[in-house]
Amino acid sequence: MTRVNPKLIIHGGASSLEDKGGLESVRDSLRGIVKNIYSLLDNGASAVEAVTKGCMLLEDEPRFNAGTGSVVQSDGQVRMSAALMDGRHQRLSGVINVSRVQNPISLAQFLQSQEDRILSEIGAADLSRELQIPLYDPLTDYRIQEWMEERKTNFNRKMARLFADSSAQRGTIGVVALDQQGDIAAGTSTGGKGLERIGRVSDSAMPAGNYANPWAGVSCTGVGEDIIDECLAAKVVIRVTDGFSLAAAVEKSMHESQTNGRDLGMISLDRQGNIVWGKTAEILLAAYHDGQGIGDTLEWHGENAGLIGHVAVG
Repeated sequence: MTRVNPKLIIHGGASSLEDKGGLESVRDSLRGIVKNIYSLLDNGASAVEAVTKGCMLLEDEPRFNAGTGSVVQSDGQVRMSAALMDGRHQRLSGVINVSRVQNPISLAQFLQSQEDRILSEIGAADLSRELQIPLYDPLTDYRIQEWMEERKTNFNRKMARLFADSSAQRGTIGVVALDQQGDIAAGTSTGGKGLERIGRVSDSAMPAGNYANPWAGVSCTGVGEDIIDECLAAKVVIRVTDGFSLAAAVEKSMHESQTNGRDLGMISLDRQGNIVWGKTAEILLAAYHDGQGIGDTLEWHGENAGLIGHVAVG
């Protein structure tokens, strides 16, 4: 079998640089993770293995809203969601509103081999105990301070609305990879939008926010309800499967999202190795390896009215 040149793209959300340490700090973090994960792909790791590891590294980076550093919900608790999709087998697994674990994506990875592949809060907690995963508190001092500031005013300011300015509401992490065998996988993880109603389910553990098949893979970020309403990840992948180029599928979907007033972003790649990203949000924190070197979107203003950018094969 002919060896495919691996490709990789990751994101740290559609959120501001300022509350994450600034441009160079975010760039160093994202590019360091890309370098780490691409080395695995270059040494023969599967797309699923690379995506899982990449999501874990992003979850462990406190500046991003997933795993350690996740935002706090209305009752002062952290609840996280994550999904993993094996494009080769077109298999989605995930956890919804899980607490007290370091890496929600690791539970999603385990569930790839199970009959019941998406578990919510109680089921995910039971699974964590069955696997003897150590208890872990992902709450950081920064997130505690955010929540305490809201508590002072009895939450009258509604931190979830303030996040529209600080952009934490649009915080997610994601990874999409193409491996040497030509297989694609996608993973997405989030801490939610902050101060949400208890039981709220984000897009991250749905095909709306994370989807892959043998033709393409997508991970989304932004306002979860907007992504769900567009069914964005699945829409793009299905369009590619039906014959659209990846760039055309993303561009059409971004224009639809813009017309509908959505606030979102996405990363994607296809089996030819084309890498495409898109956004209606102001910024997309993403970095990629195109097989030749590492690039990022941190200073990207984009083409087509800022909606899409891409690295094409050849």
